[in-house]
Order: sequence, then C-alpha cells, then structure tokens
Amino acid sequence: MNKKALKEFLDRKVDEYNQPSFIKDDPVSIPHLFSRKEDIEIAGFFSALFSWGNRTTIIQKSKELMQLMEMQPYEFCMSRDEQRLQKLLAFKHRTFNPTDLLYFIEFFRHHYSRYSTLETAFTMHGSNVEDMLTGFHHYFFSLEDAPPRTKKHISTPEKNSACKRLNMFLRWMVRNDNKGVDFGIWKNISPSQLICPLDLHVARVARKFGLLRRKRTGWQAAWELTKYLRTLDKHDPVKYDFALFGLGVMEKY
Repeated sequence: MNKKALKEFLDRKVDEYNQPSFIKDDPVSIPHLFSRKEDIEIAGFFSALFSWGNRTTIIQKSKELMQLMEMQPYEFCMSRDEQRLQKLLAFKHRTFNPTDLLYFIEFFRHHYSRYSTLETAFTMHGSNVEDMLTGFHHYFFSLEDAPPRTKKHISTPEKNSACKRLNMFLRWMVRNDNKGVDFGIWKNISPSQLICPLDLHVARVARKFGLLRRKRTGWQAAWELTKYLRTLDKHDPVKYDFALFGLGVMEKY
C-alpha cells in the first residue's frame, strides 16, 4: 500500500472509531462521567493510569474508585477528612494498592492547592512532551513522603518507557476535534506536540504497515511512530491512535 492509499485507509479508520459510540467500552468513559474540569482531570488520570490489562476490568475498577470518592474526585482529594480516606483502604487494582492511592491523593491536594488545573503539572517543565513527562515524574514524586513502591506507576522517558498511559491521558485532555471522545480542555499544549500512545497492539499494527521499525516498544519507538504520523497530519498526528488501536484491538489486525 502506497503512502496516499495508507493515509486514506487510516483516515477512514479514524472516522470509524473516533465516535461517541467508542466511549462506553473504553477507559475514557470514566472522565466522561463528569463535567467539572478538575473532576475530569482526576478521573481521567486514574483511569488512564489503570489502563493495562482487560478494558472491562479497568472500567469497573475506575468506577469503583470514583464511587468510593463519592463521585466528587476533586472535592474528595482536597478534603482532609480521615474518616472518608479510610474508605479507600480496601481498594486495589492489580499492583496499585492503598499506599499508592493515598499518595496520589496527597499529590493532587498539593498541586490543586497551588494551581487550578493539572495541565500546569506538565507544562511547567518544558515545551515538548518528553520534557513535560520527565519533569512531571520528578514533580509528582517531589513530596517528602513519596513511597518508593509508587514510582513504578508513573512512567518516564528517562527510563525509555513508551509512557503509553500518560500519552493517552494527554491525548484525552488536549485533542479537541468536536467528535465527542477527547475533551480538549487543555489549551497550552498543541495536538501537534502529542506523542502517540504506544502499546503492544498499536506497535504490532504500526510495524505491519511499516510505520515503525524499532523492535523494542519504548520511548524511541513512540517517537519514531509519531514522527511518521506527523507526515500524514502534522497538526493532529495522534488522531491515528484511534485507527491503530481499533485495528489492533477490535479487528485483531
């Protein structure tokens, strides 16, 4: 398939999957339960960070956490009510346990007491996504009592991670195409800056189409794939995440 035909094919797949009908079976459904910006950010952050493994389980566990937070994640995180926090001690998702959860809440309380949006936690560290993610990792774990075990839950380009879950979260917050899936509530990061969320499914499809040559699915591979996608659409390269993910997960391409 030549490049023109490939672009036309992928554009059709973007249109097919970038629809409101995509939401209900995807972790992006969790932030869609909310309308307040801070609630969308926190709910989106948790559901993105939980996104490894079975999607049904991810959605169920994310909903469970939101219910424990009384469907008011921002207000819950900002509260210092120990009795309310006690309700979280039974929560667990795979290797994510109450120690991790309580630290996440402490970070949110720390950040939102100084800034009105989580976007600042990324943009304060530089103008490109690699610097943003690297800086965010250091910032997230800058509080005095950061548990060493929790560091595994926030990836960083410094360790050559593809940072799939964080890049997916950024896609949700930044892209604004009025299709109803992504939120576009962050205005200081451009869609053209985003890096494609790269997991094993997306990598497999990308290699099949010759968009990715690296064998290791790390940060350099995510960068290589995004660089190619920018030749298809320099303004919004990460829209092709819909096509590659849909082909890999839904169509088992």
